[in-house]
Amino acid sequence: MNNMLNIEALNNAEVTREPYPFLIVPGFVDGSALEMIEKDFPEISKPGSFPLETLRYGSGFNQFMDALRGPEFRHAVERKLGINLDKRPTMITVRGQARSRDGQIHTDSKTKMVTVLVYLNGKWEAPGGRLRMLRGPDNLNDYIAEVPPVQGTLLAFINMPNAWHGHEPFEGQRRSIQLNWVTDNGVVIREKLRHSISAFFKRLKGK
Repeated sequence: MNNMLNIEALNNAEVTREPYPFLIVPGFVDGSALEMIEKDFPEISKPGSFPLETLRYGSGFNQFMDALRGPEFRHAVERKLGINLDKRPTMITVRGQARSRDGQIHTDSKTKMVTVLVYLNGKWEAPGGRLRMLRGPDNLNDYIAEVPPVQGTLLAFINMPNAWHGHEPFEGQRRSIQLNWVTDNGVVIREKLRHSISAFFKRLKGK
C-alpha cells in the first residue's frame, strides 16, 4: 500500500527553515493511485473538518489512510523536519467543502506537533483557497510560499508558535486530508469528541 506515496519525492523535497520548518511536495500521491483514492473519497456535502472515524469511504481511500499512518511515511517526515514522532499518536480529519469564511490566519493548537495536509483536487484556477505560509499574523499577503490545493500535493510543517498560515476566501469543493501527530492520546479523544459534536450540529442545521 505504501506505493501510493511518492516517498522519494518527499525525501528530495527542499525544507524551508525560516520562520518555521515546512516543505511542499507536488505529486506526492502516486498518479496510478489517485483515481482510486478520489473515487473512494468520502462524500462530504458540508463545510468543516470531519474526523475520519465519522465518515464512510471505499477501500482505496482506506488503503491511502493506512499508508499515511504507516512507519515509512512517519520516518520520512521525521528525517525531513528533524523531529522525533516515535510513539506519538496520529489524528486525521477530512474536508470536502470550503465556505467563504474559512482560511483566516491562524496557528494550529499547541497539542499538534506536526501538521500534514494532502490535497485531492484537480487543477486549481481560483485565486482563493491557496494556503499561504506566512511571516506573521497580520498580513495574508506577507507570505513565504503559496500552495494551490491541486491533486496529490503535500504540505507538512512543524506547529511552532509562529507557524501562521491562511488563505484567501473560497467557496465550493476543496478536498483535503489533514494528519496530525499529537502530544498524547488524550488529545485524540478530546479532538474527536469536539469535531464529532461540531459535525453533528452542522448536519442538524444544514450548514
